[in-house]
Amino acid sequence: MSQKNRFDLDPERLATTDEAGNRVYLYPEDVVGVWKNRRTIFYWFLILLYLVLPWIYIKGKPALMLNIFTREFTFMGFTLHGVEPILLFLIVISSLFFIAFLTSVFGRVWCGWGCPQTVFIHTIFSKIESMVEGSARARKALADAPWSFDKIWRRSLKWFLFTVISLHIAHTFVGYFVGPRELLQMSLHNPTENLGLFIAVMILSTIFLLDFGWFREQFCIIACPYGRMQSVLMDENSLVVAYDVKRGEPRRGTTTRENEGDCINCYACVKVCPTGIDIRRGTQLECIACTNCIDACDEIMEKVQKPHGLIRYSSENELKGIKAKHITPRSILYLSICLLFIGSFFFFLSRSTNLSYVFMRGTTPFTVAKNTEGKEIVLNNFLLKISHQGDKAYQLEFKVHDPELKNKIEIITPMKPLKLDRPEVKTMIFFRFDPSILSNGSKTIKMDSVENDKIISTTEVVLVGPSK
Repeated sequence: MSQKNRFDLDPERLATTDEAGNRVYLYPEDVVGVWKNRRTIFYWFLILLYLVLPWIYIKGKPALMLNIFTREFTFMGFTLHGVEPILLFLIVISSLFFIAFLTSVFGRVWCGWGCPQTVFIHTIFSKIESMVEGSARARKALADAPWSFDKIWRRSLKWFLFTVISLHIAHTFVGYFVGPRELLQMSLHNPTENLGLFIAVMILSTIFLLDFGWFREQFCIIACPYGRMQSVLMDENSLVVAYDVKRGEPRRGTTTRENEGDCINCYACVKVCPTGIDIRRGTQLECIACTNCIDACDEIMEKVQKPHGLIRYSSENELKGIKAKHITPRSILYLSICLLFIGSFFFFLSRSTNLSYVFMRGTTPFTVAKNTEGKEIVLNNFLLKISHQGDKAYQLEFKVHDPELKNKIEIITPMKPLKLDRPEVKTMIFFRFDPSILSNGSKTIKMDSVENDKIISTTEVVLVGPSK
């Protein structure tokens, strides 16, 4: 039986596929309203932040950069060198649990308000498409029309502009990893001079172009892992974009006029949906909470002189008349785990900013010699690797910590003081000492790193010698 309206979706399949499983392209209509204005402001804030942040320099470094080539991470003037894997793991896992917390309380808010896919498509790519090809109806008519000069130049112009925007997005993304100024200088040279980086930018540009320009809602519906996780993260108390069944049903045209609900069955909510769903069928996996349907329905309600909110942000419990508890044990658990990982991050970060010492003993564990007085002495030599985070430079001298051993152990370095102005410095260090300090051929001592008579750190060293 034929459908009464082409927007009356088949209940057995996605709106983006036909009976043979082929893709059906969507042409969502534009919408105006309060939620659209709010999202537009927030989207542009995110886009400007993304584009401008790497160009903000603090203490001569980008405000945010993760340089994987030099193993340097900078954030708001603070620099980490040789970032430990545990720090990156804690950043990622705490972000995931924070998103889980937001989802448990506010539903799929990430998809509708923060996902780059949604932000760039709705703010830039869709606007370019409308500017070049016209309204939703005009775009569909152009797609269905045979190839002509008008269709060729419009499609060519659209994809040219898509390509330019994708290149800019990709270059900005790579700028977070190599530095924007450095990337700009590389861009002015022959691509073969930085072939690996050039290939990476081209691959990213192609991915952004195909995803934002062609794949679009297919990524949200088919490929996005977050969309699959939301059913686990959400419950009946989570906020979702929802249709009020009690108020809206029965719809116009399905019963007598006096028994009708507020829904006039205009399909405005379906026409503006970027993923092609009918929100009146309840919370669905494909919904990205973009709020287009809220604005579309509110506009219709104004025309028929009925109150806003037939489609609104609500929870399943609120729609059933049950008082919702947005902060639930589930959301508290997600937030607690997130805070635990954040606390662990700062703990490991504070440890990584201290001076770190690695003593690598020479091939000969020790040598025995005699001093000018003919007295026997033992010599230990090490390759000392000193690592530290941040940009602070040190002028270090090394001294024995134990007052009783100071006159029996001499610490020798190639230069005094030792200049530490890089994230990692290697130097030879020698310990010359009286063998009487040894016990069973070894002695663990403490060594102070001193700058301007101030102890910066203390570390242990194991000295070895002949066993007597």
